[in-house]
Amino acid sequence: MKEMIVVTGGAGFIGSALVWKLNQLGQDNILVVDSLGSGDKWRNIAGLRFADYMEKDDFREAVISRSLPGSIKTIFHLGACSSTTEADLRYLIKNNYEYSKVLAEFALAAGVRLIYASSAATYGDGTNGYSDNISKLSLLRPLNGYGFSKHIFDLRAYRQGWLEKIVGLKFFNVFGPNEYHKGSMRSMVCKGYEQIAATGKINLFSSYRDGYPDGEQERDFIYIKDAVEMVVFIYEHPKLHGIFNIGSGSARTWNTLADALFEAMEVKPQIEYIPMLEEIKETYQYHTEAEMTRLRRSGYDRPVTALPEAVADYVKNYLIPGRYL
Repeated sequence: MKEMIVVTGGAGFIGSALVWKLNQLGQDNILVVDSLGSGDKWRNIAGLRFADYMEKDDFREAVISRSLPGSIKTIFHLGACSSTTEADLRYLIKNNYEYSKVLAEFALAAGVRLIYASSAATYGDGTNGYSDNISKLSLLRPLNGYGFSKHIFDLRAYRQGWLEKIVGLKFFNVFGPNEYHKGSMRSMVCKGYEQIAATGKINLFSSYRDGYPDGEQERDFIYIKDAVEMVVFIYEHPKLHGIFNIGSGSARTWNTLADALFEAMEVKPQIEYIPMLEEIKETYQYHTEAEMTRLRRSGYDRPVTALPEAVADYVKNYLIPGRYL
């Protein structure tokens, strides 16, 4: 029987991009797991090839009852609530932490490889750096409930010794096609494109910290196509384990991102700085920058797409024509 790959969150942003990349590599025996609800997320996978689809609650029950279809080789666990403003900690624990525990315990018992999504939100304000060395996990202090729900699973995986066999991925600020369904959690490239198209200008948050002028807050932006290249590299090297950052390794400002967007749209730059939302003002990250040494030392040597080129590809080949991957 042909071995199957499972992608939870497979209709989501990163999940559907991973299915797209696997399709390019000739892989289509894929079980997509997600919760489609009543939105347009299904459009992310409408043009992709996969063997089957299951709702996430049904998949969890099948895992617990050991009644999954086919011969599963690898589980990419990318499904989660990724809203950084979600205030319901009970929901986050159930959906992000406990679901991950169930999958990890199953994968380890069944000899199935597990590659799961952690998050750069676990690094908090960056006081303790952005190293993916697992020995530094206990030093991290997330700033929001989402980051906390991801961090406590990383800690459990470390303390149980699971990270000697499974892989965690700390995604930084990923942007690109197939994020359209994410509402307020869409990237600034996507939201900014809509703002510029409608008004000719883009809104960025004012700064409330000394040393960071308005728009000069920094993020590690990474294009979705680069992110899935890194994920597939890890998948294709089964001896790799532990936690890996998925980022560009270079911090860029929001102003730089906005300039790249204006250039791609061929519009004269016009930025308006607006007050930051009260609910995020105390937990806002002013700087993120992935330390990429570990992935590079593992043999990943592909260059990351430069920010202007990545933004231009997204705008001209996806946002303007209204395309999905």
